[in-house]
Formats: sequence, C-alpha cells, structure tokens
Amino acid sequence: MSAPDRRALVERGDRLSIRKQCVLLGVARSGFYRPPRPANDDDLGLMRRIDELFTAWPFLGSRRMAAMLRAEGQAINRKRMQRLMRRMGIAALGPKPRTTKPAPGHKIFPYLLRNMAIDRPNQVWAADITYVPIGRGFLYLVAVIDWASRVVLAWRLSNTMDVSFCVSALEEALARFGRPEIFNTDQGSQFTSAAFTGTLAAAGVRISMDGRGRWMDNVFIERLWRSLKHEDIYLKGYADGREAKAGIGSWITFYNLRRPHQALGNRPPMTVWRAGVTGALGDRAVDMTLVLRTSLDNAGALPTSPQPPQQQQQKCIA
Repeated sequence: MSAPDRRALVERGDRLSIRKQCVLLGVARSGFYRPPRPANDDDLGLMRRIDELFTAWPFLGSRRMAAMLRAEGQAINRKRMQRLMRRMGIAALGPKPRTTKPAPGHKIFPYLLRNMAIDRPNQVWAADITYVPIGRGFLYLVAVIDWASRVVLAWRLSNTMDVSFCVSALEEALARFGRPEIFNTDQGSQFTSAAFTGTLAAAGVRISMDGRGRWMDNVFIERLWRSLKHEDIYLKGYADGREAKAGIGSWITFYNLRRPHQALGNRPPMTVWRAGVTGALGDRAVDMTLVLRTSLDNAGALPTSPQPPQQQQQKCIA
C-alpha cells in the first residue's frame, strides 16, 4: 500500500494518538496534516493524452512519450512525464526491474499457467487494474474475467488503488459465478495483499502470479482494456464518477451479452460461459504457448503496470 493510501487510514478521535498511528503505519505526520495537492487541469489533460498514447503503444517509455507530446505542441520534459506516469500507475513495456512491485512482506505465489490448456469456464480467472480519465480527475478500474469465455465477472471503480475495491470485485465474482480452480494476477501490491490472497485461499482457489517481465500472462484482460477505452471511454469523455460508473456498466453489459467476440466464433462471452458451465463448450482449448507467441504482433494486447498512485482518501465508486 502506498504512503498516501496509508495516510488515509489515520483517523482523528481513534484510541491511538495521531502520532502513534503514523508511527505504526510508517507515514510522516506532516503528510497527514498537509495532504498532497490535487492534479491541476494541465496535468489532467496531459494524463488523458498519455493514457491514449499508452493504450495504443504501451512500449513507449517516458523519454519517447515526452518527445511525442512535444511534437504535438505540449510543453513537457521527461521528469514531469515520469511523475505523471507514476501517478497513473503505468510503465513502459520491456526489460526492466520490477515494473509492478508487491508491498514489503507480501507473499508472492508461483506462476501456474505455463503450458496449460485453458478449455473451460471457471478453470482460470484473472484480474487487473487500469487508469480511467474523467472530467476533472481520474479513477482506477479493476475487473475480474474468466479466461476461457472472456466474460467480465465483476468490476469496481475507485479513486485510489487501495486493496478494498479489488477485494469487493473478487467477492462479488465468487458470490455470483462460483469459484475458479486458479486465479491469476500480476504482482501488484493489491493482489499480493493478505486481504486479497486470503479471500482466494478461504474459497479454496489456487493462486497464480505472473513472473517479472511476463507481460503477456494477462493478455486477455489487456485486450479488454483496449476495447473498453476505444469503444466507450475515449468516445464519451465522462465528466465524473457517476457518469463513468453508468457508462462503463452499460458497455460491460453489452460486451458480456451482445458484443460478438471473434475469438469465440462471434459469440458473446456470456453465451460461451453459460454453455461451458453446462458442459456444452465447443471452443478449442486456449494454448498458452500459442497465445504468448502470437500476441507479440498485437499491440492492443500489451499491458499496463499499475503502481501505487499519489492520491487522497480512498473512495470506492462501484
């Protein structure tokens, strides 16, 4: 959990003093009394454009991204670009140390999907977080999907990447759709937290986590983000969290129930999930070796890498 998120846990009137709470949480008292300033309008405009460029070309680093924006007439240097990318929770694709960092003390689980044929619903689920621009700010979206059918099982919006909105989405998916055999995520602090892994363990689910640099391990959910942003978020330009919640919910309903999916024989994901649950799934198995090889040519399949943002008090929106 990032320092801003830990500061949000400090409460006035608690049995412990503010000083003691800050010591236990490992945050500075000055940060509690003087919270970080919100992003200005210029930053927000740049972040929206960065998100568009990153969704299209996720291999761009801060140096090239800054150069592209300067070519568009934006006054931005590399240092500012790095700060904005950290705040958005994105990092360029490519060999680098620890693009997604677990929090100290969080357990990392082994990767279980190597050479596995994924051929039925509820065999493997996955989750990821992405950045969503809105009128005068931004939100984070987490989604849980079923690998074989690509159906979105649950989702939540939040204005920080605190673990609670990820756990809420997971609990809804488990309550509505049963439980998977394996749940795969990256090594982000939200997914390595005791709250998230404990929920999976209590449900009897085996936990799998991507190895460092294995950006294609969550390839299907990255394709979902690309479709959602290009077919909905960028087109509508949501003004606030209420609009975003309603609009994204409407698109996900369309995606699950009506949108033809080429990889599923032009059937909607929910149709495939229901058929698979009743034993009638006729799709060929998902060969992970083939997925990793062919996805190299698909820029839309490349991932974001969420990092702890610099945000104020956590607020789960959906």
